[in-house]
Amino acid sequence: MESAIGFIISLAFAIFLFIDAPKHNKSRWLWAILGFIFGPIALGIYFIKTGRKVAGWIITILAILVYIVIIIVGVLAVALFANGFS
Repeated sequence: MESAIGFIISLAFAIFLFIDAPKHNKSRWLWAILGFIFGPIALGIYFIKTGRKVAGWIITILAILVYIVIIIVGVLAVALFANGFS
């Protein structure tokens, strides 16, 4: 279920970038692929490059922070499993 939600969100980023990129003279296919693969980070960078800098920086920083939290939680989970929750 979670992977389906992630797929739908990535697809939404890709569709938005595919539609919006030609309005700013950007390659629609490049930004759609980047949006599908990298998600909110690509969206933030796209906003920065198209002049919507405040929204772009907010999205990029929040996405990076969320990824860092996910990595830390994953490392802590592996450490707890390795040490047997003691």
